[in-house]
Amino acid sequence: MKAFSYLRVSGKGQVSGDGFPRQRAAIKAYAKANGLAVVREFADKGVSGAIETTDRAAFAEMVATLHSNGVRTVIIEKLDRLTRDPMVQEAALSYFQQRGFAIVSAAEPDLIADDPSRTAFRQMMGVFAQYDEA
Repeated sequence: MKAFSYLRVSGKGQVSGDGFPRQRAAIKAYAKANGLAVVREFADKGVSGAIETTDRAAFAEMVATLHSNGVRTVIIEKLDRLTRDPMVQEAALSYFQQRGFAIVSAAEPDLIADDPSRTAFRQMMGVFAQYDEA
């Protein structure tokens, strides 16, 4: 199955750091272990996790591409790479679910499942990720 990868670092100084290589390695390992082929990477460089996903150039391009080419899965390193804001996180996940797309976190693959306890835990992780950033 084909998939896209989505990477994000928030600080301009992080663009040349280990953030992207670390994220790529985790995504590549997850894809290999789960029979997925990453066919394209989308990366937002120096973009805060608090910014709405629709206001991120690479994320918006990825969503448009998802709608046009048949790929249905996006792999991220961990949920806080999608966003650190719980409201933005849940809105993005809901958007994907409603359209039949999947976001998979390499570090927390079971947290996006439609299960009340996993949802609660995922949301709490989002709260702590936002707190950590603040």
